[in-house]
Amino acid sequence: MKSKEDELSRWVDEYSEALLSRAVYLLSNDEDASDIVQEVFISAYSSYDSFEGKSNPLTWLNKILLNKISDFYRAKYRNPQSISLNHFFDESGSWIDKSVLNDWEYDLNEENLSQDNWETFLEDCLELLPDRWKILMKLYYLQEEKATNICQEIGITTTNLWKILQRSRLQIRECIEQKI
Repeated sequence: MKSKEDELSRWVDEYSEALLSRAVYLLSNDEDASDIVQEVFISAYSSYDSFEGKSNPLTWLNKILLNKISDFYRAKYRNPQSISLNHFFDESGSWIDKSVLNDWEYDLNEENLSQDNWETFLEDCLELLPDRWKILMKLYYLQEEKATNICQEIGITTTNLWKILQRSRLQIRECIEQKI
């Protein structure tokens, strides 16, 4: 029978690359992703006895990874850098550029819509968002967390969440329009 250490050592060899790839995708930062993956294996070691073996170890490790990433974003959200809304609003609180309220009537040709281009545009534009906005976008759209859970975990109202998501989508839209 394999020891706990032998089994976990095998998991590290077998699953590190897959976990790191997913973490980099969700965090957009190699160093943070590497740290989170290390934390995943530390947690797996600590709670190894609770793993019943009813699922693939990678499934269990991925769940730990998602929990660690959620914890990471919660901590980062609670200690935000300042967010400037000057890009969207004037001193009276009115939209600076009223065109953002119109439908998106942009001529997108097939070349600009190739999967690689689209993903690159989207990832680049997502990275330009303020950290607080980026965190909420990733929690809601990439990790598919429910709005009520996000609001409860982060400590914001649903109205605030929807406003931030809307402003983020507008900024991403503007960024994509500039790249195309």
